[in-house]
Amino acid sequence: MPIYIQDCGFHSALGSSITDIHDCLKGEREPNMVEVSDMLNDGKHTVVGKIAGALPEVPSTLVKYATRNNQLALSALNQIKDSIELAKAQFGADRIAVVIGTSTSGISDGEAAFKQKLTNGEFPEDYHYSKQELGDTSEFVSQYCVLTGPNYVISTACSSSGRVFLTAQRLLDSGMADAVLVGGVDTLCKLTLNGFHGLEALSTKHCKPFSESRDGINIGEAAAFMLLSKTKIKRVHSTQNTPQIALLGCGDSSDAHHISAPHPEGNGAEQSMKKALYSAQLTEEDIGYINAHGTATPLNDSMESKAIHRIFANKVPVSSTKPLTGHTLGAASAIEAAIAWHILKYDLPLPLQKCQDKAEDIEVDLVNCSQKLKVKNILSNSFAFGGNNISLIFGVVND
Repeated sequence: MPIYIQDCGFHSALGSSITDIHDCLKGEREPNMVEVSDMLNDGKHTVVGKIAGALPEVPSTLVKYATRNNQLALSALNQIKDSIELAKAQFGADRIAVVIGTSTSGISDGEAAFKQKLTNGEFPEDYHYSKQELGDTSEFVSQYCVLTGPNYVISTACSSSGRVFLTAQRLLDSGMADAVLVGGVDTLCKLTLNGFHGLEALSTKHCKPFSESRDGINIGEAAAFMLLSKTKIKRVHSTQNTPQIALLGCGDSSDAHHISAPHPEGNGAEQSMKKALYSAQLTEEDIGYINAHGTATPLNDSMESKAIHRIFANKVPVSSTKPLTGHTLGAASAIEAAIAWHILKYDLPLPLQKCQDKAEDIEVDLVNCSQKLKVKNILSNSFAFGGNNISLIFGVVND
């Protein structure tokens, strides 16, 4: 039985409005990928996917949750507030779970607070360590939306907000919830940027997935939320003529090859994709597009290409959207799920790879010209430190 995606809210370097998101995905507008010089400890420049403009303020009644991370979450969350209210009326607030993926939480606020302490000797009055605890985000979302079902955060690095879909599937299958609000949110902070820089995985230029000259990732910040349920939400206005998008399958693996490097042959990546196909009861021929993890590191792109090619040969178009958003870490899976949702719902062309010098170790069929989905199912990959991998399949369903 499909798990319906009742609504989707999304804010990244692509923007937050449907028009801006679509224009960027179609290549008609440049995303907010900007060069910064004040984030790396050694003074080097790098490129990041940054939110443009002001974010909404956290309500004064929830001031203890006031962080930039929660402000960004609020920006995406407000886009689907009406659907959440309808779900509460239909299922009850206690039957809606909240499961969020994040790796940063409020770390950037902690950095600012510690800087003030070094300067003035004291933390800001409104600062508390709980603001950078991982569970802060799910608590905030539950409090803001007045939801009393289970709420928690999953933090498995870059697969965090992919695993929320797998968790939601289990909560719905077990009957522990009638609907699940899932999502991911991460904001830019010096800790993660300098961490990846220390691993020599950060590019100082705009990232180039699958390119011969690829040399590392760009970090980004973003938030995306989806409301999932097996029962359609009753709406006043009919949505009969709009495509119904669903989560069809989830696959995961944990190959534990290395603390920060993927298995060179992509064994764990292959396993997660095969499990997703099995979960969705689909074959390789049923996938119309693969949104690759595609970080633009030499190791990731090579192993992911091998894993995809072993399953799909070069019969399915592939691209990475990280040049458009940056790698949003714990939010990456949810962000790319939202991109898949937009492609399916609005029949958008597939995101171009714009790879001018495809590397010799890349065997997959990259999206290098304008094309639409021929098969209305999308596979999206996210692979994390420690070999913690997740693959999700989304598609159009006809009841």
